[in-house]
Amino acid sequence: MENGFLHRYFLNNGDKMIHKWFHYFDIYEHHFDRFRDRPVNILEIGVFKGGSLQMWKDYFHKDSTIVGIDINPKCKAHEQDGIHVRIGSQVDEEFLADVIIEFGPFDIIIDDGSHENPHVIKTFDLMYPHISNTGVYLIEDMHTSYWPKYGGGLLKPDSMIEHFKSKIDELNAVHISGDFKVTDFTRTTSSITFYDSVAVFEKRPQGQRHSIKTRQMP
Repeated sequence: MENGFLHRYFLNNGDKMIHKWFHYFDIYEHHFDRFRDRPVNILEIGVFKGGSLQMWKDYFHKDSTIVGIDINPKCKAHEQDGIHVRIGSQVDEEFLADVIIEFGPFDIIIDDGSHENPHVIKTFDLMYPHISNTGVYLIEDMHTSYWPKYGGGLLKPDSMIEHFKSKIDELNAVHISGDFKVTDFTRTTSSITFYDSVAVFEKRPQGQRHSIKTRQMP
């Protein structure tokens, strides 16, 4: 999808700074394209210079609501029509609850915040239930899962990579015997996709799974 809207936007950006790994744009186009024909609610964690908020405004439906959160009060300057910025921490439960009440539920959440392993995990656990029932939760820069200064490390049990690996079992919980329980995550999640430095969780309500045999009559 290297000729997609977001690639062109990024390469021709002459406005506010956007700082992204280039291969992310194929991922965005793949998972976000289905939302473009209707107004959506989008939350981006991490505002920085405001460029990606502007990009989302230009990419999605003109009546969409774009929300950014950041700990830096200067980021408030990036507000405009259709773009809202709230100042607070991505691990402050009270702050996030206020954001959910004001703007949620969200069709898309993008975590491009602190990249600290415990922060990413806590934010996901708090916010994933507040994604719409066909929404997407995308986490960027997951390579920090391997960096000690961000609380990570290869095979470190409390790193975000190891945490989200366990979600694969939770997704398949209906097939696991014993004490492993089906959860709300199991019931509401359609897929987990891992890329270099990115994880994407897509929601779709899961009904009763059926294994069906068919036979074409001669």
